[in-house]
Amino acid sequence: PAFSLFIFTIARDPLRIIILIAGAFFWLVSLLLSSLIWFIAVKASDPQDEQLQRGLLIFGVMFSVLLQEAFRFLYYKLLRKAIEGLVALSEDGCSPISIQQMAYVAGVGFGLMSGAFSMINLLADALGPGTVGIHGDSQLYFLTSAFMTMVLIFLHTFWGILFFHGCEHRRWWEIVAVVIMHLTVSGLSFCNPLYVGSLVPSYLLMVAAAAWAYLLSGGSAQNLRRFLLCKC
Repeated sequence: PAFSLFIFTIARDPLRIIILIAGAFFWLVSLLLSSLIWFIAVKASDPQDEQLQRGLLIFGVMFSVLLQEAFRFLYYKLLRKAIEGLVALSEDGCSPISIQQMAYVAGVGFGLMSGAFSMINLLADALGPGTVGIHGDSQLYFLTSAFMTMVLIFLHTFWGILFFHGCEHRRWWEIVAVVIMHLTVSGLSFCNPLYVGSLVPSYLLMVAAAAWAYLLSGGSAQNLRRFLLCKC
């Protein structure tokens, strides 16, 4: 999905490519910091205490989500300054890219890097040792992981639109809604290996976030109908 979004909506515009790469870098830095905190916490605790280690894992996931959203906010502030600079340098006093377009591209950047790391971890598990499901566990691990990666890529894209819109119009409840959805989707991963318990709610949230982002971007039911019917 990220590759398709990049090819059809971003690849032809050098400015969008720069914003995409910068967004991916911001997500990567947030992951690095959260991983460092979690690593220190694990090393400083008792590795034999399974309940404590699970608690640290939950803490690490929740902290990582909050840190990602904090970096999303920092990236919004950076792009807002960039727009002011572009307007000052342009001859007609207009920015070559709108804040809505920046929000979309930044969201794709977050999703692209998130999906890349998810696939790296998945491929690392695929190298072995062992065979998935050999002890009676579900054999759908790789398939469900791929679907979960896809939903996270799309969600980051929609969250970027919602988050930037909330910052731009000072509608802080939209920002809070993004954080809550992100925490919910990440928390649902603890339902595994009950994959239905994590995939179905995540896709329902993705549909809701997509509809919300579409409406905030100026879309309407009439426009959607004309698009589906291939009418100009």
